[in-house]
Amino acid sequence: MIEIEDLSLDLGSFAIHSLSLKVDNGEFFMVVGPSGAGKTILLEAIAGIRPLSGGKIRVAGRDVTELPPEKRKVALVYQDYALFPHMSVLHNIEWGLKFIDKPDKNRVGELIDLFRLAPLLNRSPETLSGGEQQRVSLARSLAVKPTLLLLDEPLSALDPSFREELSDYLGEINKAGMTIIMVTHNFGEVLSLGSRVAVITDGSLQQTDDVRTVFREPANIKVAEFVGMKNIISCTLCDKKAFIENHTEIIEMSDSIPEKKGFLGIRPEDIRVSRVRPLSNQNTFHGKTVSLVPRGMVFDVTVQTETGFRLTANVLSSDLVSSDIRTGEECWINFDPKSIHVF
Repeated sequence: MIEIEDLSLDLGSFAIHSLSLKVDNGEFFMVVGPSGAGKTILLEAIAGIRPLSGGKIRVAGRDVTELPPEKRKVALVYQDYALFPHMSVLHNIEWGLKFIDKPDKNRVGELIDLFRLAPLLNRSPETLSGGEQQRVSLARSLAVKPTLLLLDEPLSALDPSFREELSDYLGEINKAGMTIIMVTHNFGEVLSLGSRVAVITDGSLQQTDDVRTVFREPANIKVAEFVGMKNIISCTLCDKKAFIENHTEIIEMSDSIPEKKGFLGIRPEDIRVSRVRPLSNQNTFHGKTVSLVPRGMVFDVTVQTETGFRLTANVLSSDLVSSDIRTGEECWINFDPKSIHVF
């Protein structure tokens, strides 16, 4: 198990505040958050590159807080690969072995086979594609048989085809028993690779849970916005109703809430858009489509109600065509009270 206890780190203009995490052996653990949240700094602290202001780090039950990086059995792979340009691919892979008391020479051959690097061994890193460089970087890190593999946005700079290929490699490494902590700002990568996820903003841990729970039940507005809950609504809550500020619409909720100011969150995929009025009157509003933005297989459809209140829904491309939803046309939106999150 990887245990991070009350980790604090002060860089002057930025700090991490009393952050605690536990990562199980063999887990593919994701760390997400916006740019500048402190994700890379957290990895560097675990690897021993950044000195701590306070807290403890344990790897496989061993306190490594005061150990230098080379004694921690932790490997860190950066987004920009950090390969040595004056060395061949083979020498890059073998580089870390000289710091190990009993290096396993067979390990290098196994990794060359795993990452299909045999045709590249005599080449210089600068002649390789991004995907090839990332494979070499991973092989170099794994050659020293780390207990923990730290990945800093390993897929973000790659073309889509290389990204999918490298995702498969990472999955294979994890299934073989390697504990992985991976930083990303892409929640799609979290959904496809991760088992659990931690959301960090401004150096503070906002939520840790399994991926589905964080996606469907964000702990606060910061997490909700990061995981794509585009409809965050300021309102007054009272009993089972929410009165939207500066608008006449009233949203019905499934649970009774004591009167207070608050926010509602509605995921765009939970909102339905139709040219025909729905049978249900609950949370059904009339308006006009103000924008259609393609997002792969779906469109973000933003509807403005008669009083100027806006909601964004996700609509499949095929449904958009069959429903004849167009910009500037009248339509209806509705959503189930059970789909509402209260913050």
